[in-house]
Amino acid sequence: MPGSVGEFVGTIAVSVILALVSSLFLALTVIPAVTVLTSQFGQKHSTPDDGHLHKPNAIGAKSAWWNSGLSSAALTSMFRWTLDRLFARPVLGIALGALLPLAGFVSATQLIEQFFPPTGRDMFQIELELPTYSSMGQTQAAAGRARELMIQHPQVRDVHWFIGNSAPSFYYNLVADQEDASFYTQGIVQLNSADGTTELIRHLQNELDNALPGARVLVRQLEQGPPFDAPIELRLYGPDVNQLAAFGDNARTILSAVPDIIHTDADLTETLPKLSVRIDEEKARLAGLNHAAIARQLDAALEGAVGGSLVESTEELPIRVRLAGAERGDLSYISSLNLLPVSTQTDQPRKFIPISALGSVELIPERAVITHRNGRRVNVVRGYITAGVLPGEVLSAFQSRLDELQLPVGYEMEFGGESAERNEAVGKLAGSVGVLVVIMIATLVLSFGSFRMAGIIGSVAVLSGGLGVGSLWLFGYPFGFMAIVGTMGLVGIAINDSIVVLAALRDDVGAVARDRTAIRDVVIRSSRHVLATTVTTIAGFIPLIMEGGGFWPPLAITIAGGVFGATLLALVFVPAAFLVAGSRSAAAVDATDHVARLGDETPAGKSSPFIPELATA
Repeated sequence: MPGSVGEFVGTIAVSVILALVSSLFLALTVIPAVTVLTSQFGQKHSTPDDGHLHKPNAIGAKSAWWNSGLSSAALTSMFRWTLDRLFARPVLGIALGALLPLAGFVSATQLIEQFFPPTGRDMFQIELELPTYSSMGQTQAAAGRARELMIQHPQVRDVHWFIGNSAPSFYYNLVADQEDASFYTQGIVQLNSADGTTELIRHLQNELDNALPGARVLVRQLEQGPPFDAPIELRLYGPDVNQLAAFGDNARTILSAVPDIIHTDADLTETLPKLSVRIDEEKARLAGLNHAAIARQLDAALEGAVGGSLVESTEELPIRVRLAGAERGDLSYISSLNLLPVSTQTDQPRKFIPISALGSVELIPERAVITHRNGRRVNVVRGYITAGVLPGEVLSAFQSRLDELQLPVGYEMEFGGESAERNEAVGKLAGSVGVLVVIMIATLVLSFGSFRMAGIIGSVAVLSGGLGVGSLWLFGYPFGFMAIVGTMGLVGIAINDSIVVLAALRDDVGAVARDRTAIRDVVIRSSRHVLATTVTTIAGFIPLIMEGGGFWPPLAITIAGGVFGATLLALVFVPAAFLVAGSRSAAAVDATDHVARLGDETPAGKSSPFIPELATA
């Protein structure tokens, strides 16, 4: 999977692959050796008898649970009775096995989406933005005021500000996109512990909003996944900038009324103050001035002109002469500035003329930027939400109110933010799924030599997805990217359990002949392997579930809860489907194939006692 998300979760896949390869190596080498050693250790003194060793004492084997494993006669009897009833009506067994997965798919419609959960780190970031015409000193003063308020909280250890620039990319999905911006500063807040971070962020957001009403303050958690400017984004496309700005204002009004929205902004709402000088052409000509001369003199007074230089160490610094800061910001003083007429007659003295005698001076707003996306004019409306609130809930509430925003022909909208990044990440994840599915199907078909058997395993793979999402709903976790990764892992585990049962059925002569008693006995024998997988898998994920947070528990719940339901698929759905999938002709073909294999394996001169029964079947 490409991108930052692939780099982050790719290590999970590498770990699983290495674990499976190591497990295969152990299963083929170490486990058989340990089995031989333990069997020899469990034997009592034995003497040769017809070239064979005596078996261990039967009574000792029954009493030693570490030799024969745990078992319960009552549970075994109950399980045998249940299987007899289900296999008598295999369609009922299929329905019962698919009941939980189908219920999980139904409950998936009620899940809230949170594809990229926050981290559990003992730090968070804060962005402080003043109007674009603000100076560096004003921004620094606002940052100092914010630091004083935050440092009073005992949970806050320190605050580091980066005035005029974005903070360094100290986390993998943070992008430094501000440089030499006098109106902007970003801070990193370090905490004593990660406990109660969400509540602290909410409290600081309200406190700083009240203390700095002229600034936009965003106290934000560190989150997983690809970067985005705001969790809620609405992109408006169209040809006319003024119309886009009007639609953006309407959208901001609607968005600000949505619960849990703390701040909104849009690209085309930011304006810069522009000094507009309206000159009376006739008066200017009579005074011996023109537009170029007036512009040059105003630029020299307001922006300044280089009047010399000074040397500091080995560097030459230019000296710029201009009006003082207080005078440059006073519109009435600028209106009274004197202009020197342009005259070609050197014998006549030139008199200064104030600008107010030639026209008017006023401040007018000018758009700071006109944004484009993919070559089209766009106005992006952004919404920032309360910490800890799921973006999917806020987006759903916003979408339900967007009927009030009617766009004419030639204008359109689309959603960005967390929703767009989620769709892009899922698209990248699903980009190679088709190829992988084909490889898995080919592997199953070649392993079992039957499309029917591969179809049963494929059905288990699909149904296990319902078990995963149902577990999320049952434990109250949102559906996100890690839940998708967990579902992929769950499919592998569920398939493995089902392969164990299906392979045992195909290796049993009576089961191949569709003898329900034989199928029941095979399932009972296989239940030890399936239940052991279930217990060990759930136990392995308990630490991740107990750790808490928003990142690992969805993955752990999906796999652990799904494996519990996958046990029912392996022990009930698979054998019932095995019965239904085999018609009389298919059963006869399978039995004949099995007889042929047994005949090949039977030593010369000896007959197999199973062949007459299979031939009769």
